[in-house]
Amino acid sequence: MTRLAVAGFRGTLLAPGDDGYDTARRIWNGRFDRRPALIARCRDAADVAAALRHAADAGLPVTVRGGGHNVAGTAVADGALMVDLSLLRGVVVDAGARLAHAGGGALLADVDRATRPLGLACPTGVVSRTGLGGLALGGGYGWLCRKWGLTCDHVAAAEVVLAGGSIVQADDATHPDLMWALRGGGGNFGVVTRFTLRLRPVGDVVLHSMVFAADGAADVLGVYGSFGAGTPEDLQVLGALRRAEADWHPAAVRGRLVLGLDAIWLGDPSETPDEVTRLLAAAPVLARRRRVLPFADLQASADDAEPAGQRYFTRSSYLDALPGQAVRHLVETARQCPSPLSTVDLSHLLGAVARVPAAATAFARRRAPFLCSASAAWTDPSDDAANVAWARAAIAGLAPWAHGGTYVNYLDQAGPDEVAGLYGDAHYARLARLKAVLDPANVFRGNQNIAPAGGTR
Repeated sequence: MTRLAVAGFRGTLLAPGDDGYDTARRIWNGRFDRRPALIARCRDAADVAAALRHAADAGLPVTVRGGGHNVAGTAVADGALMVDLSLLRGVVVDAGARLAHAGGGALLADVDRATRPLGLACPTGVVSRTGLGGLALGGGYGWLCRKWGLTCDHVAAAEVVLAGGSIVQADDATHPDLMWALRGGGGNFGVVTRFTLRLRPVGDVVLHSMVFAADGAADVLGVYGSFGAGTPEDLQVLGALRRAEADWHPAAVRGRLVLGLDAIWLGDPSETPDEVTRLLAAAPVLARRRRVLPFADLQASADDAEPAGQRYFTRSSYLDALPGQAVRHLVETARQCPSPLSTVDLSHLLGAVARVPAAATAFARRRAPFLCSASAAWTDPSDDAANVAWARAAIAGLAPWAHGGTYVNYLDQAGPDEVAGLYGDAHYARLARLKAVLDPANVFRGNQNIAPAGGTR
């Protein structure tokens, strides 16, 4: 451990050459091999405040690490001070109030582990190794979003360390503007060291998994594209064009490009939704299975598909429609992918996400029916350019059907104009004004950055 002392800091400080430094700077996306000047492994909000004050005194830029799972690698930067929250993973559940109090470094698995025995869950993402903080601050799509909304919609309160080192206990009554910004504005306004999350009753879920040949994708996605506001909110269907590899896939299918659909049903387990029946009838089915499983098991089911250390690059777009021409573009794009590890992913949205008024939170893109992402994954650094170009072209080709904007958590590092486009003019202007109040020096700029109003983007 480094001998450097930081006033008021009681956690662990790591500098280059210290034991544990290389492990602490390592993040999920293997594309980023960056070396912070100092890693401050914080034990509480007071440690975070002390670290921020030291960064200001030393002239160091700041990054914040929760789970380290962000595709853009924003948790770590060369020559910066990393505020590391990975020690703050505790989760305490108040079952009577249906609230969870989770540390800012908690992973989704930590939340699930605490809530599952009580038959409760917070709507979160689809990979349990994801950090809660980044997911919630950016929005938070997942299996339960059509039924109950985004993760950010379930943030009831937060303990936040502001840029100057002050610690505030925020909720809608005491700091309404800050709470508005935390629900979708990313990590631009402070370091959240504790989230208070509203919980929902969730037990076992029914999972219908279906696999179709890529040649039949147009017919199947034609049905999928017809899903609209009238689709039952107990149903969520996610799709992916990818190489078949699961143990339950027939041997003859493995290695082939397929369309996989996973539909979860929160309604009566004895019922099969009409939408699932229509999907199964749209084209020949290569493989299918139906399982009833605990929600926490569903949350962890995709963990092995995105192992830490691989190289990743993601682009995404909200879509108003999925016509045949768009589907043909996606299938051809998937066929041309330079890596067999990559996927083209689709999510059907609306439901509870769209019921929240657009102005109610910083998360602005609530009315889009679909979200498509091109998720490039590979292992050889010499393949970086080809895979990045593939993902960019995949999403660029969807421009005729784009709803506008993209999802901040499915975006590699973006420039100022693209960040502004994430939110739309009205939301971005309000966020920039608040940034000028809470972080006028733009301390929290190591992210998809919202510049303070009056400054230069």
